Amino acid sequence: MNRTLYTLLFHLGLPLVALRLYLRSRKAPAYAKRIGERFAKGLAPMQTGGIWVHAVSVGESIAAAPMVRALLKRYPQLPITITCMTPTGSERVRAMFADEPRVQHCYLPYDLPWAAARFLDHVQPRLAVIMETELWPNHINQCAKRGIPVALANARLSERSARGYGRFARLTQPMLAQMSLIAVQTEAEAERFRQLGARPECVEVTGSIKFDLSIDPQLLVRAGQLRAQWQADRRPVWIAASTHEGEDAIILQAHRQLLEHHADALLILVPRHPERFSAVFELCQQQCVTQRRSSGEAVTEQTQVLLGDTMGELLFLYALADIAFVGGSLVANGGHNVLEPAALSKPVLSGPHLFNFLEIAAMLREAGALQEVDDAQGLAAQVRRLIELPIDARRMGDAGLSVMRANQGALQRLLDGLARLF
Repeated sequence: MNRTLYTLLFHLGLPLVALRLYLRSRKAPAYAKRIGERFAKGLAPMQTGGIWVHAVSVGESIAAAPMVRALLKRYPQLPITITCMTPTGSERVRAMFADEPRVQHCYLPYDLPWAAARFLDHVQPRLAVIMETELWPNHINQCAKRGIPVALANARLSERSARGYGRFARLTQPMLAQMSLIAVQTEAEAERFRQLGARPECVEVTGSIKFDLSIDPQLLVRAGQLRAQWQADRRPVWIAASTHEGEDAIILQAHRQLLEHHADALLILVPRHPERFSAVFELCQQQCVTQRRSSGEAVTEQTQVLLGDTMGELLFLYALADIAFVGGSLVANGGHNVLEPAALSKPVLSGPHLFNFLEIAAMLREAGALQEVDDAQGLAAQVRRLIELPIDARRMGDAGLSVMRANQGALQRLLDGLARLF
């Protein structure tokens, strides 16, 4: 399939796209808003001639934030346009850069030539930076036609994804050949990009910028103050974060098993997607004394579960806990960022499905900072072990922080690569 056929199929599939938006809007009403932006219509006036950064959703937006702040500092005369595809990503971008007048935001239009052209004519960027592996052939081709260099930052490409791209070589090979920089996390991923058609001179191994996460010292201070306010200084607190459908019941089962041995244990449960907050709250209420973080009420001795149903607080909620489980891993979703709790010196637990973070997970596992579990019984056992053996918990936390520090520097290497494109 070449780009012409791809574009034709995309046009024919627009009714399905509209249906998907409608179905999503039933759970998350924000999907029914700003639809014009998805076709580059009705865009607000924007500063032109700057840098366009695309981060598909919340995770990529958070990962991109240090890069965006560094670019703002390095190029004080340039505006930065950040695009995403989801309402939660949009909310996160606006929250992170609310006080920065040079950062502007909209949804990325669908990958149709005329929509991509209209968007680029409106923003007129000098450089395009795509986070991780959100590749759109028509957007990249329209950039190439205008002489706009395109960089893929913090790029990932699993063996499975590479096989998928390889099945459509007539579409993906020309697209990758149009890229100006592919900054990958590992040499294995670099080789996959080269085999798919990327120009070898454009592929660089820079490492993962997620290792360059910096923790505000005040975050730990605020977390300590809140735990003291809850009178939970000596109470065991663990967090299960970024959970997906199918995981919450397993985690609650593990928590009930834990309560049999540590009756004062508190679980902070944080679903990945806001549209699931209410359903997970109901599930928690059926089994445990539960409070919502959004209520603003203080946790009491009777509280067994705190539902993390706020946006932009994940690092703070990690800081509140003694032990961290990272979700998306008990189900075959591929896992989420295990480096966030590691950066806070927390012992990290996960399920077995970590194919989105294979190399990072391997580093943490080999250092003794990450322990994988398969089910509720295994999860309860590991949380209990870390509560009862604080020296082991401290050793895991220290090991994770050491891995973080040993692998930092990717952001600087990425910034140097982007500077050459100017």
